[in-house]
Amino acid sequence: MNQIEFKRRTKQLGLAVIRMTEKFPETRLAWVVKDQILRSALSVGANYRAVCRAKSDKDFINKMRIVEEEADETAYWLEIIEESDLLKSDDLRELKREVNELVAMVVASIRTKSIGLNKEQQSQNH
Repeated sequence: MNQIEFKRRTKQLGLAVIRMTEKFPETRLAWVVKDQILRSALSVGANYRAVCRAKSDKDFINKMRIVEEEADETAYWLEIIEESDLLKSDDLRELKREVNELVAMVVASIRTKSIGLNKEQQSQNH
């Protein structure tokens, strides 16, 4: 997947979470969870934009790790939403699938870049 498509998907994640949280009941619990998931989900796209401006491979990896953390946190809050019955599982299925795909792609990207960086360092040492 290219950078433009990944930017689009991470932005769409944030927008989907915004739409999802509009369905929450007006309770203290819902407000707290809404605040947390909005912060993490919107941070995925915002931090990926920073990745696109990475100054080096190491900078890319460090910034992608932040994207990974935020996406994983979003997955956590989706589990909380489901298990606390704030929304029905059916309403969350697609969003959970997308978050898990994004996490997997981020992890794979970090791994690929790390392998390349390690090979580059090894060739410079020999």
